[in-house]
Amino acid sequence: MIPPAFLHKGLLNVRIVMKFGGTSVAGLDRIRNAAQRVKAEVDAGNQVAVVVSAMAGVTNQLVGWCQELSPMFDAREYDAVVATGEQVTAGLTAIALQTLGVDARSWQGWQVAVETDGQHSKARIQGIDGEELLSRMAQGQVPVMAGFQGIGPDNRITTLGRGGSDTSAVALAAALKAERCDIYTDVDGVYTTDPRIVPGARKLNKITYEEMLELASVGAKVLQTRSVELAMKERVRVQVLSSFQDLPGTMVVDEEEIVEQEIVAGIAYSRDEAKITVRRVPDRPGIAAAIFGPLSDAHINVDMIVQNVSADGTTDMTFTVGKTDFLRAQAVLEEAKKEIGYAEITADQDVSKISVVGVGMRSHAGVAGTMFKTLADEGINIQVISTSEIKVSVLVAAKYTELAVRALHTAYRLDA
Repeated sequence: MIPPAFLHKGLLNVRIVMKFGGTSVAGLDRIRNAAQRVKAEVDAGNQVAVVVSAMAGVTNQLVGWCQELSPMFDAREYDAVVATGEQVTAGLTAIALQTLGVDARSWQGWQVAVETDGQHSKARIQGIDGEELLSRMAQGQVPVMAGFQGIGPDNRITTLGRGGSDTSAVALAAALKAERCDIYTDVDGVYTTDPRIVPGARKLNKITYEEMLELASVGAKVLQTRSVELAMKERVRVQVLSSFQDLPGTMVVDEEEIVEQEIVAGIAYSRDEAKITVRRVPDRPGIAAAIFGPLSDAHINVDMIVQNVSADGTTDMTFTVGKTDFLRAQAVLEEAKKEIGYAEITADQDVSKISVVGVGMRSHAGVAGTMFKTLADEGINIQVISTSEIKVSVLVAAKYTELAVRALHTAYRLDA
């Protein structure tokens, strides 16, 4: 028997989490627009919970204030400051919904409670108790939760790092056992590549968790990587759609939900890479650990790695780091020069990473070969290669970024 709270106008009620990003709540008119979209779901008989980001630009301003007062700020107080952006938006969104006749209440992360670890400014969610929200939703109320924040073991506010509101929304959807998590943003879905570079890029109706995770990790800006990881782990169906256009979005789902897989789902690029080469290192056991251990200790993520061994008993080790970690990585290696024993370090920030992603690679040969031949035909030299089961990435000179993306998009027949 279906409980009365799940019936509306004769239809089975669906539970949805709706998340609105910073551009979707950038001013009062846009908050009103978001509220109208929530009301439409409520009027359709659905149970709705809302997660909001700070208004576009607000978090940057708050971060700037912290940095201006003290470059070595207390991370706990930093979290107390930057979490306020989402709190303001949550309250305003609740007011906008109430104005439309929708019963709504705002919730901060600590009230829900979104329990996290104690890593201030980059906390990870450990659990959400959704019972109170479920009770409110069953009574017809719409909870509006401030994204990006939670509460740590010391009962202080924590924040989840940039893009953390996506993660908040997916985690809430998992806790509420929602039918799906709708991410409203300034794009209307996931495309085969950046439409600004390739006007013929196609919007995908569906994409697998694995493909979306790879695309997010290699440069696609549509969804935050941690949110996709969590969605895949908890099997939360995520829909990416526009706040400003009434168009179908893209569903991020299990591979089993996609009947016919394309060999390649999309082409991604990242200009946020920097290349470092440690030259003439003694080729001995443990040398890789001597290089990458100090970088790991400094919390610097290393991405692509290639090693070239010379006949004279030395090796060159080339790898990439994020541009924001570039100077720190150089400093760490210079400090460890005596232990490593290298001759010199060369570096290049004028590079881009180009990636081809698709679960169809598992069962089709020749994907990498097509990539290499296409780039060669365009006169583009490959500096570093990295692969996974469903991805091939190459590092090229930054000036070839757009040419490489266009050529590969055509080579894999992704053009509309």
